[in-house]
Amino acid sequence: MARVKICGLTRGADLRAAVDAGADAVGVIAEVPVDSPREVDAATAAELLADVPPFVTATLVTMPESAERAVELLRTVAPDAVQLHGEWTPDEIRYIRAETERKVLLAVDADDPARAEEFDAVADALVIDSTDESGAGGTGETHDWERAGDLADRLTSPVVLAGGLTADNVAEAVRAAGPFAVDVASGVELSDGRKDHNAVARFVANAGREMELA
Repeated sequence: MARVKICGLTRGADLRAAVDAGADAVGVIAEVPVDSPREVDAATAAELLADVPPFVTATLVTMPESAERAVELLRTVAPDAVQLHGEWTPDEIRYIRAETERKVLLAVDADDPARAEEFDAVADALVIDSTDESGAGGTGETHDWERAGDLADRLTSPVVLAGGLTADNVAEAVRAAGPFAVDVASGVELSDGRKDHNAVARFVANAGREMELA
């Protein structure tokens, strides 16, 4: 059974719905240089993530302009983990981990396996996503799950599968890729930034159905 992260939360009610549905992690997006209806300011991110109960990973999803700014954000928001998008060097990832003592997940494009392999020994987990030219995720587009599974087999870091996942396709995605976890944002929304609580519950449940399909 793949672990589940519900991302792009902007409201306390949606966060509670994700937790009640059994999500293993929740994500709040702050400080990204792209226009996103799921982005909140750092103070709101801190407030939302402060309400995450024990044994659920509170994750800040961000794309700051520098490693130093990433450290500042982590000290302000105080999440359990950070998911970084954009262009980073291995040394910057090491610096962020050392300065904050937080788990660092790095988003890499599904079409760039060499980058995933470069950061395999540096990041705590790799998020295999469909990204845009800026390196941001949240495109809502799927990618080749079989190729993602082949990549996951070569990596030692846990792989988080993202990109175009929904309650209807997540079981097949997990069966094909065999990821450590799956990550969803737009695929469980009523409208931009507002989650469909029924879809969230179905997504979490269906992420565990891959054994039935195998």
